[in-house]
Amino acid sequence: MEPSEQIDGLIAGLDDWRGPTLARLRRIILEADPEIVEEWKWMGSPTWSRDGVVLIGNAFKSKVQLVFLDGASLPDPDGLFNTELKGTKRRGIDSFEGDSIDEDSLKALVRAGVALRLNRKAAKK
Repeated sequence: MEPSEQIDGLIAGLDDWRGPTLARLRRIILEADPEIVEEWKWMGSPTWSRDGVVLIGNAFKSKVQLVFLDGASLPDPDGLFNTELKGTKRRGIDSFEGDSIDEDSLKALVRAGVALRLNRKAAKK
């Protein structure tokens, strides 16, 4: 099964608010960068990559979470990051039932994450 089909299945299996929330976040991510690649990693986590993993999505019992692997290095002028996670590298966005998210701000974070990956790749050359 293709990763996009696995993500479709995960979303379809979430029969409460988390399904539409994850679907909306996914749509925003894919709109932010048409070249971003969907993957399925770590025993069932949707990931979005471009020259390396940019972010991971997960649905938990009470939240949908996006984790930016290099979130601590990304500008967040609109304050979307609301969880720091352990360590000095990752930052996350926890969405709870009824929460809204600014699409333009999330797209900007995704684009910044992609730019960081591409810059790191270019620096290695």
